[in-house]
Amino acid sequence: MRQIQTFTSTYTADVSGVPSALYELGGMSIMHDASGCNSTYNTHDEPRYYDSKSMVFITGLSEMEAIMGDDQKLVNDIIKAAKELKPRFIAIAGTPIPMITGCDIEANARVIESETKIPTFGINTNGMHSYVEGAGEALLHYAKAFVKKNIKKKSNSVNILGATPIDFSVNGQIESIKKFLESNGIKVISNFALGCDIDEMANAGEASVNLVVSSVGIKIAEYLQNEFNTPYIVGVPYGNQMKQDLIKAIVGASFATPSFISDIGNKFKNEKIYIIGESVTSKSLARYIYNKYGHTAKVISAVELGNTYHGDIVKNLNVRDNVALEKFDLHIEDEDNIAEAIKDAKMVIADPLYRPIVPSKAIFVNHPHEGFSGRLFRKNILNLIDIL
Repeated sequence: MRQIQTFTSTYTADVSGVPSALYELGGMSIMHDASGCNSTYNTHDEPRYYDSKSMVFITGLSEMEAIMGDDQKLVNDIIKAAKELKPRFIAIAGTPIPMITGCDIEANARVIESETKIPTFGINTNGMHSYVEGAGEALLHYAKAFVKKNIKKKSNSVNILGATPIDFSVNGQIESIKKFLESNGIKVISNFALGCDIDEMANAGEASVNLVVSSVGIKIAEYLQNEFNTPYIVGVPYGNQMKQDLIKAIVGASFATPSFISDIGNKFKNEKIYIIGESVTSKSLARYIYNKYGHTAKVISAVELGNTYHGDIVKNLNVRDNVALEKFDLHIEDEDNIAEAIKDAKMVIADPLYRPIVPSKAIFVNHPHEGFSGRLFRKNILNLIDIL
């Protein structure tokens, strides 16, 4: 019974990660499901839903269609909607029901693209993974379809990869990263894809370096490295020291080896301080704590690390096993195992909904995450780029 969440919440699912990543890009995102996934996405996972428009739909899969496997209705409905709405692209995200019935999302996408002449992405989500998988693969599909191939690189320039409101909410953190980079003479070519510009994104190959600010950006960073020989740096610039480290890393970036500005290395001491959350942002916070206070925190990544692949879009990618994590960190997604790992904790930094499994004697520091507690603590999510 280990994969049951008894006391805590669950992270935003992979199927919601798809429209989240593609929300601002002019496409049509479709969840292939009876219903339910769309309302969860709209009310809990998408802070932009009430303030801006995007074409996010549900297929309304019926019981009979699921049993009989009527994929032609799915194809016909999407083609009809696309002819009326004329989206830049179409993205179809799978859910548990089509996974169980064996619906071939990618094959249906190829049929739709052939009929509509609109780029169509079949994304093999199934509701069993976190937003990292869905958003990461969605951005990967988008980059392959829309980033220009024959362009010249610009020195001292970056793309910001992995920017979604699931990890950064809508409180200006991505804008703050961009402002910091540009104030230090670094041109921001584009960001994928929060507060973004689709024309700038098409020129992503011009960047001399890619900055990965969450595990969602790992796949697209690998693709851009393979396609344009663009090195990438992993980490969020929390605090003055990491900001200085980032500028140095951009100047000295190497194609051969990704740079991880959040690494602590052999300086780690087990002080029973834990940070639970997404790997890149959590590791960056741990590095800030070390730089500022000299204490070392162990990160527990409770979602995927961005280094697994479910579709056929990219082959032969070379991501290190633990991506942003170091050997002393942990990758644990099950509630029971997380509770076991932190049973000796003196301090835990995590979303407030983790509080029930934290030892009563441990100091608990609230660090809300949009992808875990949704809108509950949205007003308490801080712009750490500006504050730290």
